[in-house]
Amino acid sequence: MKKLLSLCAAALFAFSSAASADFPEKDITLIVPWSAGGGTDTIARALAKSGKKHLGVNVNVVNKTGGGGVVGMSAAKTARPDGYSVGMITFGLSTYKLMGLSDMTYRDFELLQLLNQSSAALSVAADSQFKTLDDLMKYAKENPGIVTLGHTGAGGAWHLSAASLGVLQEAKFNYIPFDGGAPTRTALLGGHVTVAATGIDEVKQLSEAGQVNILAVNALERHPAFPDTPTLEEAGYKLDAPVLDWRGLALPKGVPEDRVKFLEAGFKKMFDDPEFVEFTKGVGLMLVYKDAAGFGEFLGSMEEALKPTLDAVGLLKE
Repeated sequence: MKKLLSLCAAALFAFSSAASADFPEKDITLIVPWSAGGGTDTIARALAKSGKKHLGVNVNVVNKTGGGGVVGMSAAKTARPDGYSVGMITFGLSTYKLMGLSDMTYRDFELLQLLNQSSAALSVAADSQFKTLDDLMKYAKENPGIVTLGHTGAGGAWHLSAASLGVLQEAKFNYIPFDGGAPTRTALLGGHVTVAATGIDEVKQLSEAGQVNILAVNALERHPAFPDTPTLEEAGYKLDAPVLDWRGLALPKGVPEDRVKFLEAGFKKMFDDPEFVEFTKGVGLMLVYKDAAGFGEFLGSMEEALKPTLDAVGLLKE
């Protein structure tokens, strides 16, 4: 009997090793919960470019938009747990439950790594009547609800950044949500919104082309890629706790441990790939790496930090 059990164990180990050695046998899908052309999509596609080199197969980006990111992240959460579907998870995952929009949190995923953190910027079209943040804020205070402000969804990092400023300064904006940074920028350039709240990296090319004027960045220090753009405090409108967007990678629960480890190592190599690092520097994306454990600690602290901000803008439902 013992001999039979030993043979079975050996066979199981051999099968497991073979399964691990055979993974991956096909391309991997990277689910992005925001529209093509935005900051999340940009970083996902830049990262996926070296998939073949570091994972042995292609990494194909698939955009699943809607619901302020809920649709795409739900798709990643419920994907088959075989390691062939990886989700790009973003800031909304820190607010859904706090806002009563979804019970989904980061705890529903197998975390892989944090990729980046981004600061919010307020931008206007180059021909706007508002040349400084002070111009905009004074007008918004004197004309409640007239200034239209495009963002990527209620409770998102960019919305909260602008809304907390509005609450603190008693300036009432008319908030217009879009499914990602790309349509928000399009609306700004088309004159459909007065001002756009986006990641500062998302308007870098438009700023360099002279199409938009970045009024300020919501950060404690100036962004290295935008040395001439003042912080909110430098512009005269201090916020004690800047709201930072974040993006990371996660798997559905239940992926075999050997596949999780393979993907962790492979995506870290993709993150460290010189071409990816150089690209993100060029477009102004700030890379911040944390492994699964560090990522989980960061997300836990993020939830606690966001409660007073959500409460201040009337969105806390907990």
